[in-house]
Amino acid sequence: MNIAVVGTGYVGLVTGTCLAEMGNNVICVDIDEAKINKLNKGVISIYEPDLDILFKRNFEQKRLSFTTDLKSAVSQSLLIFLALPTPTGEDGSADLSYVLDVAGQLGDMIDEYKVIIDKSTVPVGTAAQVTEMIKKNAKAEFDVVSNPEFLREGVAVKDFMKPDRVVIGTSSAKARQIMEKLYAPFLRQGNPLLIMDERSAELTKYAANTYLATRISFMNEIASMCEILGADVDMVRRGIGSDTRIGKSFLFPGVGFGGSCFPKDVQALLTISEKENFDFKILRSVIDVNQRQRILMAVRIQKHFGDNLEGKKIAVWGLAFKPDTDDIREAPSTYMIQELLNQKASISVFDPEAMDNVKNEFGDKINYAKDQYEAIQDADVLLIVTEWALFRTPDFNKMKELMKQALIFDGRNLYNLDDMLSAGFEYYSIGRTPVNKQS
Repeated sequence: MNIAVVGTGYVGLVTGTCLAEMGNNVICVDIDEAKINKLNKGVISIYEPDLDILFKRNFEQKRLSFTTDLKSAVSQSLLIFLALPTPTGEDGSADLSYVLDVAGQLGDMIDEYKVIIDKSTVPVGTAAQVTEMIKKNAKAEFDVVSNPEFLREGVAVKDFMKPDRVVIGTSSAKARQIMEKLYAPFLRQGNPLLIMDERSAELTKYAANTYLATRISFMNEIASMCEILGADVDMVRRGIGSDTRIGKSFLFPGVGFGGSCFPKDVQALLTISEKENFDFKILRSVIDVNQRQRILMAVRIQKHFGDNLEGKKIAVWGLAFKPDTDDIREAPSTYMIQELLNQKASISVFDPEAMDNVKNEFGDKINYAKDQYEAIQDADVLLIVTEWALFRTPDFNKMKELMKQALIFDGRNLYNLDDMLSAGFEYYSIGRTPVNKQS
């Protein structure tokens, strides 16, 4: 099939590349000329495991191309995916200006049947709004389909190529047939293609993300109870995770959720509920818990040093909101770094992929190390924020030699408590008994 993907961010670039991998001809469109120029030179604008391999193959075989010319891309394509930003607006709702602006342009460009596909996370009723915008000037029939993405950064390529399910929201038999044909190669193992109305498809995405965010905040509350009661959150997690009604996923306590989806989608659904005069108490609590959790370890470091961090060097391992991505949008690290800077601490950071993005935000306010060991040189304390694999088995003897004191605040519970005791570290994690706790 001939496909246009409007937007070349995480969702758009992964979507376009993976669709090309199945033999489709894909044109990716973006208004950012600098980004398009780089993509046309084979330079990917994001870090996502395995994306570079698929990108290179399909780019070289000319199934994947890039342009700033929306009209040209639309004229050559049957399917037009809208993978555009929907940032949080001032009132907490999803900002649809990018989506509706492109929809308004599409009307003048449609002179034969097209399928317009909302891939962005959008509020309930957006498909109808997009339809009305296009209908104003369209010269031919078209259908608007809701096809929410369920891509996890770090495993987005795998998620697209072998999805748990594909959700299609459409009331058009013609569009349904086209979408079934498009996704058939991705569902050969028998995972479901779920056809529903557009509004249900739009709400499905919000429901999925807000439920997962709720599990994270719930587990962080359980971790706080463990600390109060002297229980071990790891034991509790295993105990409830083995219940098949609950499952093991999203039960790890930590420094809260971040990224481009969970914070935005929780806030958007809460705002939608408020506009409908529905008091969504659970979501309000999810937000409150997460706001507290993402600066929790920074606050604990302050208390450890008697609320005086001036002159203290704090090393930070991990900046991305999760491993295997360079995305720092709503990352807990940024909130903690700012909190520590406000207390006049000196900050040295290391992350395998997210350093450049953090430089764009903090500039020369913090120091950027070439590796994790340089970051902890002469550090008073190590703060672990992101659970990258290379942080799981460090050289503890080397760390003790480099640091001023063997002190770790671990926001991801990476290490075994007995191992830290044997290694001679003072070690604070989440929902577990501190090692060498000072009275």
